[in-house]
Amino acid sequence: MLHALEGRFTSGLSPYGLGLAYLDWAVHLANAPSRQAELVQSAGVHWLRLLRAAAGETVVGPTPGDHRFAGEDWQRPPFDLLRQGFLLAEDWWAEATGPLPGVEKRHQRIVAFAARQFVDMASPTNHPFLNPEVIRASLSTLGANLLDGAANFASDLVETMSGRPVGHGGDVVGRDLAVTPGKVVFRNALIELIQYAPTTETVAREPVLIVPAWIMKYYILDLSPQNSLIRHLVAAGHTVFAISWRNPGAEFRDTAFDDYREKGVMAALDAVTDICAGARVHACGYCLGGTLLTIAAAAMARDGDTRLASVTLLCAQTDFSDAGELQLFITEDQLAFLSDVMREQGYLDSRQMAGAFQLLRSNDLIWSRLVRSYLLGEREHPNDLMTWNADGTRMPARMHAEYLRSLFLDDDLAEGHFRVGGRPVAVRDIRVPLFVVSTETDHVAPWRSVYKIHLLSDADLTFVLTSGGHNAGIVSEPGHPNRHFQIAERPADALYLGPDEWLHGAEERQGSWWPAWFAWLDRQSGSRVAPPAMGSTRYPALQDAPGSYVHEH
Repeated sequence: MLHALEGRFTSGLSPYGLGLAYLDWAVHLANAPSRQAELVQSAGVHWLRLLRAAAGETVVGPTPGDHRFAGEDWQRPPFDLLRQGFLLAEDWWAEATGPLPGVEKRHQRIVAFAARQFVDMASPTNHPFLNPEVIRASLSTLGANLLDGAANFASDLVETMSGRPVGHGGDVVGRDLAVTPGKVVFRNALIELIQYAPTTETVAREPVLIVPAWIMKYYILDLSPQNSLIRHLVAAGHTVFAISWRNPGAEFRDTAFDDYREKGVMAALDAVTDICAGARVHACGYCLGGTLLTIAAAAMARDGDTRLASVTLLCAQTDFSDAGELQLFITEDQLAFLSDVMREQGYLDSRQMAGAFQLLRSNDLIWSRLVRSYLLGEREHPNDLMTWNADGTRMPARMHAEYLRSLFLDDDLAEGHFRVGGRPVAVRDIRVPLFVVSTETDHVAPWRSVYKIHLLSDADLTFVLTSGGHNAGIVSEPGHPNRHFQIAERPADALYLGPDEWLHGAEERQGSWWPAWFAWLDRQSGSRVAPPAMGSTRYPALQDAPGSYVHEH
């Protein structure tokens, strides 16, 4: 109960983990006089560079991707000196919290991450009297921007206290989003299975089953009609099914990770093969749904179940040994603390998860938005992706604890220790063709981590690295501007190629990766047939898409 109470003030993050990491770093730094001397010397060098900046010289610039100081006013005195002074301080703190002999690597990364959060908070862009853009807006509007910002803050506060998602926009699920025609053909306690209506006279014999992550609503893949992956897939001549996960409450506290495999993937697969007269299935998993699909496919291969024709993984990790900055939140201390928080309420709330994801890109997802909304008095124009992003889900307590421990912390799947039905499963048992998509700027599933499936599987594997992040890189419809990707196929049983070598040799293409995937699916499919009926005797149509579970909040 104590940890649950503390978790209300820390968004589920353990304060003890940060304290232990800082203690490890501070003790070793205090016992390293040569390192202290190096930092003192570095500070002196940085001060000299600042003096040169005061004399009008440009001595430092922002890192690639840092757009906080992109405005012209930041290039003129006195704000130019503020900008360079802050960037020099930022650089010094990054050096001060860098690797230190004796400090556990995880602790060092936690300290560096925490220091970066405090430094980002202190940026002059976040202060109304130091930000020239805010000063200019205040003078030109006689302070109206600050009044508008206060109104925006009050509106967001009311929405937060009422439980409504901030930034939900005006799009409505079933009216503006998730409008691809279809029917719910199966429902149990965890999922609704949607079958989409065909739009072509013939379809590939093998249907496509989409397994999204239950950390998100499925309609990330069925947003507006123009950028709906599902709609494009149907138009390309495929019979498409998608799982819509339930948004669980406290009554699901004892739902296990394997329940999502049995009542999710396997139950959906039973329905798909029945409706499609026993045809093999192209299975596609996104994010956590892709990891679950990999586990299900490995168990099927182990048990001689041959119902899969291929497996597609979108931003899905199978080896979590280098899973990016999310690992900062996955320690023994953090999991023990989080388990107590979840045990008290029965689930992990979507807002607690959103806070962790936002910290990974605090400049873009926190501070720049606060400046824009509360200091400049401007509102972002809501779009379909923002509406979906605000429509969060909860994680059952037992399932989430099992997932974080067995995969993120212990890396059981890659190590061969993950068990299904009491027996271990291995990714290398999957022999059907694989199509794996990663994105260049993914902070949730870094592409080099996704690439590690090359070490776990000897099957025919086509790997794609596309522009964009975890969501925008996947929702990348044809015609979307400034899109590009690299693609290369590794034949079955071929020799291993490292990620750097792959990056150097992979074919580069402009535009969306979707057509490349559609063409790959066609090559893995058999003859074209008449579309199957919507549902079957055993799995009759229950209601129109998008169903009822997607509306649960």
